[in-house]
This record gives sequence, structure tokens and C-alpha cells, in this order.
Amino acid sequence: MRFLLTISLACWLTAAQADSVRLLVQSSPLAGSQYYAVGAQWAALRVGDPLALIREPDNRHDRNAIRVEWRGHKLGYVPRAENRAVAAAMDQGERLVARISRLTEHPDPWRRVEFEVFVEL
Repeated sequence: MRFLLTISLACWLTAAQADSVRLLVQSSPLAGSQYYAVGAQWAALRVGDPLALIREPDNRHDRNAIRVEWRGHKLGYVPRAENRAVAAAMDQGERLVARISRLTEHPDPWRRVEFEVFVEL
């Protein structure tokens, strides 16, 4: 309880000094990047670039699916093992934003692109 109070107080104090506060929700590898536009867009991607999160509740493979896009290009998905909380937050109308946090030229597609998801308070 003390931890939550400390976070609440820190967010309130920060919000008083700024227009909005971003709280990190999760950091994840990009799922499925080998099937989408990461290869074609690799040279233009930059750490810090904003990403769009698009909820796909009718996705036949995963009802919690969240597509990740960069400048209108589908890059992949929030990993299935990590998408439940983000999907629930999006379904409840929370303001979530995402950005590229790491780019690595690696043969394993799960290690090429990492991204962070924040809730804006």
C-alpha cells in the first residue's frame, strides 16, 4: 500500500509540473516482425520512434491481439504472452502510447525490435 501511495504522490507531483505523465507499463520484443514490414523499413527505424497500437479484438488467432505499426506500416504484434493487460487497458479507454526502445541486428527476429508501452496520466 505504501508503494502505491508513493507512486500516486510522485505522479501527482509530476503532473502538477507537466501537462501529462507517462508511466511505463511494459517493455517487450516485437512478435511476428519477420512476417511484416520490419525488413523493408529497417534502415529508417530509430530508437524513440513512436509506434501505434491498434487493438484487434476480432483477430481469429488471439482475442487480445494488438497490432504494432510504425508510420502506417504493420511491424508485428504485442507478444501473446504479454498482451492481456495492454488489451484490457485499451478496452477500458486508457491512453496508451508506445515507442521503439531498442534495435539490434540479430538473426533471431524476437531480438531485433524491442518496444515500450506507456500509460499517459
